[in-house]
Amino acid sequence: MSALELRASLSLASLFALRMLGLFLILPVFAIHAQGLPGGGSQTLVGIALGVYGLTQGILQIPYGMASDRYGRKRAIVVGLLLFALGSFIAAWAADVYTVILGRAIQGAGAIAAPVTAFAADITREEHRTKAMAMIGGSIALTFAVSLVAAPVLYRRIGMDGIFNLTGALSLAAIWVTLAVVPAEPPRDGDPTRRTQPGALGEVLSDTEQLRLNLGIFSLHVVQMAIFVIIPAALVTHGGLPVDEHWKVYLPVVVGSFVLMAPPLIQAERRGRMRFLFLAAIALLLAVELGFAVCYTNFAMAIALLLAFFVAFNLLEAILPSLVSRVAAPASRGTALGVYNTTQALGLFAGGAAGGWLAGHFGEASVFVFGIAIVALWLGTAWRMRIPGESAERIFPVGAGADPVALREGLLRLRGVREAVIAPERGVVRLTVYPDSFDASTARKLIEGEN
Repeated sequence: MSALELRASLSLASLFALRMLGLFLILPVFAIHAQGLPGGGSQTLVGIALGVYGLTQGILQIPYGMASDRYGRKRAIVVGLLLFALGSFIAAWAADVYTVILGRAIQGAGAIAAPVTAFAADITREEHRTKAMAMIGGSIALTFAVSLVAAPVLYRRIGMDGIFNLTGALSLAAIWVTLAVVPAEPPRDGDPTRRTQPGALGEVLSDTEQLRLNLGIFSLHVVQMAIFVIIPAALVTHGGLPVDEHWKVYLPVVVGSFVLMAPPLIQAERRGRMRFLFLAAIALLLAVELGFAVCYTNFAMAIALLLAFFVAFNLLEAILPSLVSRVAAPASRGTALGVYNTTQALGLFAGGAAGGWLAGHFGEASVFVFGIAIVALWLGTAWRMRIPGESAERIFPVGAGADPVALREGLLRLRGVREAVIAPERGVVRLTVYPDSFDASTARKLIEGEN
């Protein structure tokens, strides 16, 4: 990666990590803290407080993504960070679980995931994009590990209101990072056909491959949130491990998962085996759910299963957004990632709410049975999807009188064409294609017919 790509990836990953910090930092302690709040005795309300962040994220990710396509990535990110800070401060002042839910909902309204991931895709070359997305995905797991280690200590020293105030202050600091550290946005291409089109959302929602990827991120975060409705209490009840010592499990598990996931990810990218790794990671996630359903009360097995879970989780968090950015056209990349992150956020809400409801009505094991069904459905759907390979650029001459809009529409309908930039005033057509399926002669005939 170039110095610019590395700087962009690391700084954007830090912003993404902050977004997830607002979710993860309360996971290890909130269920216990809520017992002292009015309304906190209901497992359903506790689950909603954990997951409502994801609900408002889900509602607003698409508008944020579309706004970033039209008005710029940084503007959308700053607005989102301001709302995140406001929600954090409201939750800090809450005197009951209902006000916490309100604050969490406003936190979620800072839906910066789509602009951040679209920005990362804008500024990195395709051959390095999975690495950039791995940094962002890795920041999620690292934030999760830090949260699980730090949350009990912070809770003991500054309380839940202090934790929320801290996340609000960090959000304000992240605005400075966005404006001063994150590289400038790449200039838009002069091609008028690259402007955001009114039908971009419809195209994204009707694309079969993107629908499969959206189902995947929804499923991944459903099972993540559902698992952590049960596991913290299980470590206390069945492992005899106090909450402030949970870091002794989570830290080595998450660090170990990074060590285990990095080699197969690097090799899969080098050897074109991303499809195999993608499906293998989903299968591993399914095996984890099966294992938890049978023996989550066994302390040693629970730790081993947590390690396997984070290996699968880290791999999928790196692979999924990279695939979305490859499938989507650059002009609607923010919109596509907005839809993707909407389904991610809805998964967070659904996992928290469903996990709490199932545990309260049918027992803890039912949460993992639910996870088995969700991941099995995902695996069956993902089995048939096409994993796009590396793309390449092809340049063709074109006459000055060509209609750029009509020609672009025709080229994009050709097999193997990912994107087309038409510049008749410069006499060139630049195509981004998948070489293994691109028919150059058909494209040339179409272009010559416009001369």
